Amino acid sequence: MNVGVIIVAAGAGHRLGCDVPKAFVPLAGKPLLRHALDRSLACPEVGHVVVVAPPSHLAAARDLVTEAESAAVAVVAGGAERVESVARGLGALPSDDGLVLVHDAARCCAPPDLFSRVVAALRAGHDAVIPGVPVVDTIKTVDAHELVVATPARASLRAIQTPQGFVREVLEQAHARAAEHPDVALVTDDAGLVEACGGRVYVVPGDPLAAKITTPADLATVERMLAGGSAG
Repeated sequence: MNVGVIIVAAGAGHRLGCDVPKAFVPLAGKPLLRHALDRSLACPEVGHVVVVAPPSHLAAARDLVTEAESAAVAVVAGGAERVESVARGLGALPSDDGLVLVHDAARCCAPPDLFSRVVAALRAGHDAVIPGVPVVDTIKTVDAHELVVATPARASLRAIQTPQGFVREVLEQAHARAAEHPDVALVTDDAGLVEACGGRVYVVPGDPLAAKITTPADLATVERMLAGGSAG
């Protein structure tokens, strides 16, 4: 099946403290979105990409696509919430893209081979695939009063990254259910939507380079990686 990628780039990114949406914050001379786009297109399995951009920055997103010199990329406006943005991106992918990867522009240095790893697991028969890395900190579950109620076994925990991959039908069904059930739509990632529908989600090894940029400190860390040549 053909592979399409949805790059979610519609977030405001207030915690970065910049006056532009997060995806357009510069990193090593290029916006985060351009880094994410270049790495997506460098994956040989990827045939199409849809960038979901803030309505206020559609022209800027299209300029980045032009710079990338790729006719396989489309740009659409994002919605008020992530689930709506992904749904819009899904609707803009060609109908014959049977495998769909959903990727956050904030994880702009995720390498092409991570995309390939997710695609390989989908083609091996899994309906939903997500990359994850082992959790190194001890995690506590707390109640509304900040009292610890449980300590999950660290060996069973994974910090989840993107791109997350899905058989298209599975993702479409999950989003259809989210549209009908507002509580489901509050789930923070697409794998969670699939889980809420009773689907099984498979985890493949993640990559340190797929770390999420949320704060100025995160941006500085990735900048140092790029300068050192470890995230080309």
